[in-house]
Amino acid sequence: MNATESSPRGLQDVPLSALLLATRGVYTAAVRRAQAKIGCTDVPASGEFILSAMEWTGASIEPIVRWLGVSKQAVSQSVDQLVVRGYLERARDPDDRRRVKLVLTARGHAAGRAAKAAIQHLDRELQARVGAASIAHTRVTLAALAELKRAAQRRQEAA
Repeated sequence: MNATESSPRGLQDVPLSALLLATRGVYTAAVRRAQAKIGCTDVPASGEFILSAMEWTGASIEPIVRWLGVSKQAVSQSVDQLVVRGYLERARDPDDRRRVKLVLTARGHAAGRAAKAAIQHLDRELQARVGAASIAHTRVTLAALAELKRAAQRRQEAA
């Protein structure tokens, strides 16, 4: 089954921007519900993505900032709140003592695992509706859209 077969008639005429707006927050809401179940109700805005990405990939904050498509300054407030609330801690980088790296605490790992489980559950539900091939195409489309955003930001910065 493909997306147009399972969708209302005429969906192909709906602007992609409207569909993106209609789905905004689906993953965030699922992650927040899962984190609330384990007592993590104080994760700041964007914090759920930071924690899940760090737990899921082991990535440091730098690539996560790039994935979000925002500046480090835009994420710094969420990071500071994650540190204060016990999800992250700052530690000296053993390879470069001048650098400080952010690492997940036990609470951060728990919140990250809850986020990962919620995302995987939603992904399975979505795949059951549209199939793996449709999801793969969506990833390609969204990655291209993210690149268009980054290119526009670079042009704006250069102007």
